[in-house]
Amino acid sequence: MNKLRVIFMGTPDFSACVLERFAASHEVAAVVTGTDKPVGRGYELRPSPLKVKATALGIPVLQFDKVSRDGCEAVAALAPDLGITAAFGQILSERFISLFPFGVINVHASLLPKYRGASPIQWALLNGDKETGVSVMRTVKEVDAGDVLLQKKIQIGEKETAGELFDRLASLGGDALTEAVRLIESGEAVFTPQNASEATHCGMISKADGKLDFRRTARELDYFVRGMTPWPSAWFELNGVRIKVFAAERAEGHGEPGRVLAATPSQGLVVACGDGAVRLTSLQPAGKPRMSDTAYLMGHKLEKGISLA
Repeated sequence: MNKLRVIFMGTPDFSACVLERFAASHEVAAVVTGTDKPVGRGYELRPSPLKVKATALGIPVLQFDKVSRDGCEAVAALAPDLGITAAFGQILSERFISLFPFGVINVHASLLPKYRGASPIQWALLNGDKETGVSVMRTVKEVDAGDVLLQKKIQIGEKETAGELFDRLASLGGDALTEAVRLIESGEAVFTPQNASEATHCGMISKADGKLDFRRTARELDYFVRGMTPWPSAWFELNGVRIKVFAAERAEGHGEPGRVLAATPSQGLVVACGDGAVRLTSLQPAGKPRMSDTAYLMGHKLEKGISLA
C-alpha cells in the first residue's frame, strides 16, 4: 500500500481536532488555512485554531484568504496526491481540485445528505435528533453534495450540549478520515452518490439566533438551549441586560409564554412556555460567571409576572 501525500485544509477547532487525530497515524505534507484575523478591541492578529494545532504538530502551514485564487502554485509545488478539508469555509474551484490526482475529500459532521452546510452539529440538537455522525465524501462544487465514501454514527446523549457533541464528532471525524484514506490508498474506496431529494441544509448561526422563544414547548426549549451551548448561547433580556441560559427543564405551571411564574431561591426561575412551564436552571448575567438560577435569585430580585419574551 502506497502512502498518499496529503494536504489538510480547515479553519476552526473542529478541523484542528480532526487533524490531530488523523496526524497520529498519517503524515501530512502541509496544512492550508486562512490568514490571521484581527480580533478584540486591539485588533490583535490571531491565527486559526488549525494553524495553532499544525504548528504544535510541526506541520508546515500555508495561509490564503482564497486558496483557489492565490494558492494554486504553492500547493502544486508540494506535489500532493490527495486534498482533505474539514470545516474549511472556502469554496474550492475545479482548477484547484484538479491539482490532486486523487481528488479532495471532506469530513462533515452530519449523516449526509442531512444537514449540508455550516452548522450541522447545532441543528441535530435543535431538532431533537437521537443520532448523528460524520460523513467523508468527495468535494464538489455544490456544498456537501459529493459522493459519500463512508459514514460513522453515534447516539446523542439525553442532556448533551452542542459543545460536548462537537468534541465527540471531531474525534470520530479523525477516525473516519483515517479509515477513508486507508481505503483510498488500498484501492478499496467505493463512493456512493447522495440522494439529493433527501437533502436538508443549515446555514450559519449568529448571536441573534440565540434569543429564547417561550412560545416553544419545554422539550423544544431544552433542545434549543443545548443546541446553542456553548456558542452563541441561548439568552433573554431583562431590563436591557442580556442573560445567557445554559440549561432548562420542564416545570409545573401555566401562563402566557414568557411570563415569570416563580422567581425565588427555593423555587428557582420558572417561566411559562408553549405547553406549560420551564425552569431556567443555569444562567450567566453579562459580565458575571455562570451560576445556578438559585444563586442568581439570591442576589437579584425578579418580580413574578414580568415578561421575559
